[in-house]
Amino acid sequence: MSLPVPSSDALAASHALQHLIAADIESHAGAISFARYMELALYAPGLGYYSGGSAKLGKDGDFTTAPELSPLFGAALARVAAAIIAQSAPNILEFGAGTGKLAFDLLTELRAAGVAVARYSIVELSGELRQRQQEKLRDFPQVEWLDAMPDRFDGVVFGNEVLDAMPVELVIKNPQGWQALHVTVSEGRFQYLEVPASAELLAQVERQIPEHALLPVGYVTELHGVACGFMATLARMIGKGAAFLFDYGFPAREYYFDQRAAGTLMCHYRHHAHPDPFYYPGLQDITAHVDFTAMALAAQDAGAEVLGYLNQSGFLLGAGIGALLLRTDPADAAAYLPQARAMQKLVSPAEMGELFKVLVVGKAVELPEPIVAQDRSHRL
Repeated sequence: MSLPVPSSDALAASHALQHLIAADIESHAGAISFARYMELALYAPGLGYYSGGSAKLGKDGDFTTAPELSPLFGAALARVAAAIIAQSAPNILEFGAGTGKLAFDLLTELRAAGVAVARYSIVELSGELRQRQQEKLRDFPQVEWLDAMPDRFDGVVFGNEVLDAMPVELVIKNPQGWQALHVTVSEGRFQYLEVPASAELLAQVERQIPEHALLPVGYVTELHGVACGFMATLARMIGKGAAFLFDYGFPAREYYFDQRAAGTLMCHYRHHAHPDPFYYPGLQDITAHVDFTAMALAAQDAGAEVLGYLNQSGFLLGAGIGALLLRTDPADAAAYLPQARAMQKLVSPAEMGELFKVLVVGKAVELPEPIVAQDRSHRL
């Protein structure tokens, strides 16, 4: 691969993480699950991608998220948040708040609309990102940072590109059936190792993958056990309110195609996307597309209601992003055109509008009618 060369400090940090992972492999009889490898690569204290000190978002990072493109994204979400707050409580909880841009835009818009937010709680695992958030949000005293999910929460929950970064298990179909792909060390390099799938993994295959028996030999895909566990905990946490999960992915019947035989695992390093999770661990993001059917079922089984499933375009247009754009005078080309281009990227089917989806789960609240009109829950 032709990718940017890391700095000497970044290389040293990656090498330290590689030694840590290798030691973990050795302590587990020479192999660990891919989920364990991904957990260490992303979250090992001080060395993992999200727990280390490297910049991750924006032009100097590895990828750009929707809130970074335009304040219109947060302003549109604020309109929906206000409707849920009116039915529940004046609280917002955000998972993985990035640079703090979404929180800033949400709170700014809600303040301008006269909607009081008593508490804005952020659950953030990255120390570097938490520092950036604290600086960005210094003028909002109601913001607090949590190390874990509360036991109960009433209000609005947001998670933008949170599910895709949760560790996944990898499985492969061979002539004998489904096998787990574990990670081992061979000749100083991390490599995959096929091992018999546990009864738990086989049960996940049965539940998660429609017509799994018909998939071809050699088919590789992901099992989303950690994300399903997160959705179940989230569902139990919500007392009265709604959670909005934005991410890229598909419902189950669009996820497991014959043509997607290598799975959806992807890595992001300085705005380059590639499929090798063993490239400089700790310096790159590792993600998998979200199986939204599995997420919806996990939340539903834990007592939440699936309130909606939409593409990002339908959600933002239903939330009134078009009217928000027109608050900038189209005659002022210097101000209007950059926002119009950003909105186009957010809603265009050729950009983020179709690939990104929104799953909404909750209890005892209703979505605004323009959002309900765009619902695609029947596709789950």
